[in-house]
Order: sequence, then structure tokens, then C-alpha cells
Amino acid sequence: MVWTAQSEKPEANPVVDTISQDRERALIATGDDLALLLHHPDIAVLLALLDNPALDETQLCLILGRKDLPAEVLEEVIRRKQLLKNYRVKRALAFHSRTPRLPSLRLVRELYLMDLAQLALLPGTPAELKRIAEEQLLARLAHLPLGQKVALARRGPPRVASALLAEGHPQILSVVLDNAHLTEAQVLKALARENLAPHVIVAISQHRKWSCTYNVRLALVRHPNSTLTSILAYLPELTVSDLRELASPGIVSESLRKYLQAEIHHRLHKGSEP
Repeated sequence: MVWTAQSEKPEANPVVDTISQDRERALIATGDDLALLLHHPDIAVLLALLDNPALDETQLCLILGRKDLPAEVLEEVIRRKQLLKNYRVKRALAFHSRTPRLPSLRLVRELYLMDLAQLALLPGTPAELKRIAEEQLLARLAHLPLGQKVALARRGPPRVASALLAEGHPQILSVVLDNAHLTEAQVLKALARENLAPHVIVAISQHRKWSCTYNVRLALVRHPNSTLTSILAYLPELTVSDLRELASPGIVSESLRKYLQAEIHHRLHKGSEP
């Protein structure tokens, strides 16, 4: 029997050979070659890059910024404690949608103030992470200097904006009421506090947006610290059914009930006229 060299030699796999070569390159690449490998689709090549001594913080964050990054790479970065000493790396991991749940929960507690605010507002952030980010902000609120409170009042998430509104610092009120993330529900939550300072009530009642919101007007009429002037201005805008509810015993003061009953009588009498 004659054996040929061709029959003994296995066929080469060019794809496997290329990946193997790229993996070897990833261990020692520098400069432009390293920059190209940051976008490689293969997990083995990306993992090899983590062992490259030339890989710096910026390049690692570019890898972590990839939305298509395999979870295995994220998990390996998390396992390397030395890498987690870098804040930018921790931030990139906390913001990545594929970072495993438990490491994410731990990392979010180590984020700086405005990064917490940004994470809480990102549409793709899981609800649990958003809640923890907001809770971290709320826990730090009392100890923040005024400048940071102003920054949060301008760009903070809804629950934080509501807390700052209720806090009522004069230099924060106009800023937080203009916060694009502040919701009607959070304004109403602040107005549900009976001890809300009168100057906060005034600021809400004079704001160009919130003073024209029906449910906010209703809450302002109900609040014991609202001024009679603003209440009387809102009464003609309220429905008769809401006026009747507010006029029920125990909802508002007896003096205000008389104004409510007079408004109801006026509406009914006006409606019965020919």
C-alpha cells in the first residue's frame, strides 16, 4: 500500500489559523495594530488584549464601550481586581447593559454624583439599578454643597428633583422647577407634605408650567400653606365635582370651605339661568 503525503496531512482551517494569529498579535500589539484589535469580534482575541501590557486605560474603556461586547469579556475584567482600581473602568462596567447583575449593583454604589444621575436617567438602565442610583443620590443629598445641589436640581432624576423641591433652598427652587425630568407626580408628591414651606408653595403657584397644570392647582388649593389669593384665582378653573369634594368637611379650613361653597353656588346658579 502506498501512503501519500496528501492523505496524511489534515486540511488547514484558514479561519482558525487567522484567529490564532490575531490572538498572538493581541498579546504584543502596540500603536495602530493594537487600536485595530480593540474592535475584533472574537472573544479569545479580546481576552488576550487584557494581557497585553501596552493596553492602557483609554483603550480598555473603548473595549468596554462596545455595545456588542460579549459578557465573558466583561466578567473577566471584573475578576481582575487591579483593573477595578481605575474609576473610568468601574464606570464603564456600571454603564454597560451586559454587565452581570450582582457586580452592577456593587459598582453603582461607587459612582460619582453626576454619573449616578446620568445612570438613573439612561433609558436602557434596568429599573433596579435606576432605583439604587436614585437612592444613593438621596442618601448623599443632605451633605452636598450648594453647587452640587444646583447641578442635581438642573439635571437630576425625578425623585431627586422632588426631594430638592421639598428642601426649598431659595437658590434651587427656580432651577429644579425647570428640570425637564421633574414629573407632575413628583411635584404632587412634594405638595403632599403638609409641612412644605410657604415659599415653595408660592414658587410652584407662580411657575409658568406647574401653575397651569390642573392636578397641581388642585393640590395647591388643598394645601394648608397656600395663599388665599392664589386659591381664589384657581377656583374658577376647577370642576364642580372637585369643588364639592374639596368642600367636604375636614378637607380644607372652614373659612376656605365658604369660598368653595360660594363658587359651587355661583356655578349652579349660572348654569340654571336662561
